[in-house]
Amino acid sequence: MDDSILEQVRTVLIDTLKLDAAAREWSGDAPLFGSVPELDSLAVINVVTAIEDRFGIHIEDDEVSGELFATLSALADFVEAKTRARR
Repeated sequence: MDDSILEQVRTVLIDTLKLDAAAREWSGDAPLFGSVPELDSLAVINVVTAIEDRFGIHIEDDEVSGELFATLSALADFVEAKTRARR
């Protein structure tokens, strides 16, 4: 995985969910959905929109799942795959 994408996805989460500085230390295996109180079902929509804007990709509704938001790495891997497919 591209560390730059992991960092950018982390930044999107921090900015969108207004997380504190501790989130900057999250490793790739940091659990998200179900573990981050700010990341509820409504916040997922905002995060998806922010990711689409940041990376210039489109995420289909049927691609959004609990597995996608299981960990920071899972989300970053997905974003990386979508950005590669766009090229």
